[in-house]
Amino acid sequence: MNPLKENLERVEEQIAAACQRAGRTRHSVELMAVSKTYPASTIIEAEELGLRLFGENRVQEFAEKAPELAPLRATGSIAASDAPILVHLIGHLQSNKAARAVELFDAIDSVDSLKLAERLNEAAGKLGKHLPILLEVKLSTEETKAGLDPSARETEELLERLPDLHHLDPRGLMTIAPFGVPQDETRACFRALHACRDRWSLQHPRLNFSVLSMGMSGDFALAIEEGATRVRIGTALFGKRAPYTGPAE
Repeated sequence: MNPLKENLERVEEQIAAACQRAGRTRHSVELMAVSKTYPASTIIEAEELGLRLFGENRVQEFAEKAPELAPLRATGSIAASDAPILVHLIGHLQSNKAARAVELFDAIDSVDSLKLAERLNEAAGKLGKHLPILLEVKLSTEETKAGLDPSARETEELLERLPDLHHLDPRGLMTIAPFGVPQDETRACFRALHACRDRWSLQHPRLNFSVLSMGMSGDFALAIEEGATRVRIGTALFGKRAPYTGPAE
């Protein structure tokens, strides 16, 4: 058995166990394979094992992989029963790269400002696309984390404006828990995102908040127990990643 297949089976067992502890079905949680810094060949190998949803961090890095992956995105491979893969941008996106991101990705999971949402809407309109998005919420005090401040006026303005951005398809929320903290702090972060979803669903009934994207290789079991509908897993699947050495985004 190859290492990726072994890792995938181990991750699937852990997801299933977390779902069981939470009284949930396995089908209630999507597995996103985070393929940043890995070559297109790794994504192709993962697709052959049945993975369909991938997350990338950088526009330029994925632009280099995209041509090799085009057949899988258009029609899927024979081994995959012709099911295409989807590739989402999960890293921070500068608004001046919005147009290129809309061209490259199937969804943007890291919308963190009204300005960016407006740029994405404009770019999607020019391409005739209806672009799925997630709103990234900052629930950590770490300065390096991006995301919307749940209590900021700009966040409220974004939520109010989204229904009028007709080329965007809001699907839910995303967050990154703080690193290296006790489990109770990690759980508190995930619970806070769940609380944002519940509150905003009532305040903005025209918006869809069905996706809660939270939890990575080190904490995805906790995230599932706290309501995650999507977990983003890279290292636990693909092994320790090499540092990114390409151009800065």
